[in-house]
Amino acid sequence: MTKHSSEILQTADNEWITFPGGELEGRRPHALCPACRARLQEAARRGATPATRQPLCFQCYRVDLDRERALVAAGQLDTGSEARFQCVLPLEPVNSPRLAALKAARTTARVEERSGAGRFEARRRQAQIAARHALEAIGARLRGNDISVAVRSQAMAAATHAAELQLPEAWLPFVVCR
Repeated sequence: MTKHSSEILQTADNEWITFPGGELEGRRPHALCPACRARLQEAARRGATPATRQPLCFQCYRVDLDRERALVAAGQLDTGSEARFQCVLPLEPVNSPRLAALKAARTTARVEERSGAGRFEARRRQAQIAARHALEAIGARLRGNDISVAVRSQAMAAATHAAELQLPEAWLPFVVCR
């Protein structure tokens, strides 16, 4: 290992890395502070390979410590407790003005959706669904009959071929499963 301006290059498999100054060590952080994250992103933008392990910044240490504490707190959270379920009561008053605004926005979006080329989209989608259901019904009737697997697969192939001949090619992925 070589020494460069009071920082020691360390291997990636080393669990402990040094703080600036080289006197103290800490565990490698899983989270980076905003300054170190920006420095790492800048190095990536330049295309340079950043040093895998620079000395541990104290802010990175604090960010990682906060992350670890949050993970421990999340692990101890009882999501099924009564207090958690009672924080929002089911019969609290509804924010009526907001609900009315959301309904009006959705109605406007539906009207715009049905105008122009959008008015044909719903019909096309319904036709694709109907064609798929027709093929599934043919397959169900064939499975219900007491016929051999070879005859059943031949009849299903014929039905699929008929659908391929009648339907637009763009519809086939939505109608015929292969």
